[in-house]
Formats: sequence, structure tokens, C-alpha cells
Amino acid sequence: MALFDENVTITPAPRRRMSRGALIGVWALAVALVVLLIITFLPTSYVIQRPGPVYNTLGTATSAEGEQVPLISVEGAETYPTDGALDLLTVQVVGNRERTPSWFELAMAWFDPTKAVLPIDVIFPEGTTTEERNADSAAMMVDSQQEATAAALTELGYDVGATLTVHSLVDDSAAEGVLVEGDAILAANGTPVTDAATLREIVNEGGGDPIELLIEREGEQATVSVTPKEVEVDGEPTLLLGVTLMTAYDFPIDVTIQLNNVGGPSAGMMFALGIIDTLTPEELNGGENVAGTGTITADGTVGPIGGIRQKLWGAKDAGADWFLAPEANCDEVVDHVPDGLQVFSVETLDDALAALAVVREGGDVDALPTCTAAS
Repeated sequence: MALFDENVTITPAPRRRMSRGALIGVWALAVALVVLLIITFLPTSYVIQRPGPVYNTLGTATSAEGEQVPLISVEGAETYPTDGALDLLTVQVVGNRERTPSWFELAMAWFDPTKAVLPIDVIFPEGTTTEERNADSAAMMVDSQQEATAAALTELGYDVGATLTVHSLVDDSAAEGVLVEGDAILAANGTPVTDAATLREIVNEGGGDPIELLIEREGEQATVSVTPKEVEVDGEPTLLLGVTLMTAYDFPIDVTIQLNNVGGPSAGMMFALGIIDTLTPEELNGGENVAGTGTITADGTVGPIGGIRQKLWGAKDAGADWFLAPEANCDEVVDHVPDGLQVFSVETLDDALAALAVVREGGDVDALPTCTAAS
């Protein structure tokens, strides 16, 4: 039996030609892939925010020498054991003006609820280098630690000896030639001042008239006069002396906050709570894991911060059950709270202490202020 017949010729079936529509589709897909590949490597004008490291203010941190040291340490007063966590949260920024994220990275971040895509100008203002931004952020951290210490010690009944000082003069300052860096401003129009808010109020009440300032320079007091300039701030005419101010304190005890490579003012409230917990016998958090964020001033006012949605996820990942959020950030918090994390809204240091008391005592946490759509 023959399996093959050498005299038989087998003709292959004709190959079906691709339809015009299918051919166009293939070419369109190829062009799209090439364009996508090119776009992936084009520079963008956005950066990505994501959750950063979490630090327990009751725990330790790495010093500049690489050693583990208490994040908060106190000398000159009795301290007490602590438990649980009072976590401060950070955010990391992916990208800068020298190197922005790729379009592919932005697309991946857009669909990740733990990340945020922001215009680069929001994080790195035009004309500001990365080094300048980092320097400003470091300065704000130092100021935040001072304000947090002042708020905590004031809450505990200490006199912190506040003095308002001139940090720097802005370009074309109204105070040029009158004030210099380091001047202490003791009074304005006869009213004692110890904070920038009081001085701003006096300047605004003056309606543009010259402001008589009692200052101290190199141990000598003098009275000088500065006529405010009207400038536009956020679209509103505002009277300014043209100086940046900071408050110097004479603390009765030594409080050291050790936290390297973290900048900005947003840890202020958690620093204050950590200091109070260190200096009081009762554990503020009842041994629970509590996280939070917010700026703070010496009078205990808690202010808004950036990146709160990323900080909520950072708190969740760190194992926190409770979160203290500035009331001013509540609109960003609503509908963005990770499962298992309960948020309390606070406007002052006293609000934060009250919330911690309820957590510590096992009270009705559902009765505490939280963030709602109407906030």
C-alpha cells in the first residue's frame, strides 16, 4: 500500500488577504505603540506624592551619626515611661524640576489611591531650586519643633518666655534700613507683642499709618518707625512691614527632638503630644497606636497640612487604629479613610488631648468630632 504518490501535486490553499479595515487597525495599533513609547520618555510637568516613613514620637530615631536615640528627650524635668505610639506621618515626593516622573509612572500613580499626581509648581514653585526648597523645609521643621515645645510646655503650665524676632527682610521691604535680622520686636504702637499674629493685627488696624516699634538690638532698646506697604496677597490688598518673623523662646527645661532628613511644619501637633506624654505620668494614648498630623502654634492652634490622604494610608500601613486630623483638612479626608482607621477632627491641642482621653479611658469614640462632608 502506497502512502505517497509521487505523481500527485498538492496545491496549497490560497492565503486570505487581510481586509482593508484590519490592515488599517494593525497600522494604527503600531503607530499608537510607537507614540506611547516616545511619550513615556518625554518630560512631564507633574510629580507624585506617596506615603513616606512613619515615626513614633514616643520611640527612637536615627541620629546624624547613625545611632538610635530617643526621638524626644528631656533634661531638667522628671520624665515617665510611655507605651503604644503617637505616630507622625510624612509624604515622599517622586520627581523634581531636574527629573520628573515618566508618563507611565504618572498613569500608574493615577489609579493608586495611596498616591497623588500634582502639578510640579505646587511642590516646586517656579524659580525655586530643589536645594532652596529643601533648605526652606528644614527651616520650617526647626520652627515647628520650637512651636511644638512652646505649646506643650505652656499646656503643662510652664512660662516659655516668648520673644518675636526678625528672621529676614523681603525684597523691597518697607522696613529696609530700619530693621535688621535678629532684632527683637517688643511692642508695636505701645502694645506688647510676642507673636506675629498680634503684630499683623496692629499693622492692619493702623490703616497704613507708620507703626512705632519698640525693638531690642544687641542688648539695647530703641523705638523705630516703619510705614507698611500695601501689597496684593492672594488677590487681596494687605499691609505688610516686609519682614519674616519667628518667635524665640526661653524654655525652662531642655527638650531635644531628634529627627533627621524630615522637613516641613506638619509634625508640630504630634511633637507636642509626644512631649506632653513624656512629661506626664499617665499615658496619653492608653498604650494604643495613634497617628496624626497638623501644624501647631505656641497657643495650641492646630493648622492644615499637605498630603493628608497619603498620610492616612501611611498611618494604616503602620498599624494605627486612630488618626488625629486637622479640622481644616476635613474636606480632603471625607471618603478617603482606609478601612479600619478612625479619624478624629481637631482644631486645637486641647481637642487632641480630649480625643486621646476618650481613647485611653475606653469611652465613646463615636461621639468625638470627625470629618464629614459638611466640615
